[in-house]
Amino acid sequence: MGSEGSTLLEPLWQGLAAIDPAAVSGSVSCALPARYEAVKGARQFTGSTLRQWDIPELLDEVALVVSELVTNALRHALSGTAAAGEPERPVRLHLMRGPSRLVCAVRDPSEVGPVAGEAGCGEESGRGLHLVESFTDGWGWQPLAGTPRGKIVWAVFRLPDA
Repeated sequence: MGSEGSTLLEPLWQGLAAIDPAAVSGSVSCALPARYEAVKGARQFTGSTLRQWDIPELLDEVALVVSELVTNALRHALSGTAAAGEPERPVRLHLMRGPSRLVCAVRDPSEVGPVAGEAGCGEESGRGLHLVESFTDGWGWQPLAGTPRGKIVWAVFRLPDA
């Protein structure tokens, strides 16, 4: 990830005070197209990254959370965000490995924060964030200041050996 990525994610690291940005041992990101097929690509990117970082035991949980975060970004953040004639800004997935934690973060152009809904019988809305909460060691979101506008929704996983 280039300097744009590290600058963009600086508020994320500040929000996770226990993670020292200098101690990040791995950081990758990928842009995702504004199509629902991007969820599969995000899972594949996550799987290959976790295998490369030698933490395949987290694959199922992290892939599920990435799927939910990317789906939410596509469903709620991309609808109506691009003006006529403007190219759509993509959703971007970031994976960062620190000494004891893995962080996955999804950037999107919406400035509206995610809300875990009261999902009742047969209701889909809100269920995804409850799954994110259940499978992670914490999650949250932060608005982006400056350009590009939008937000980052992040989730933290404790590494197995930590």
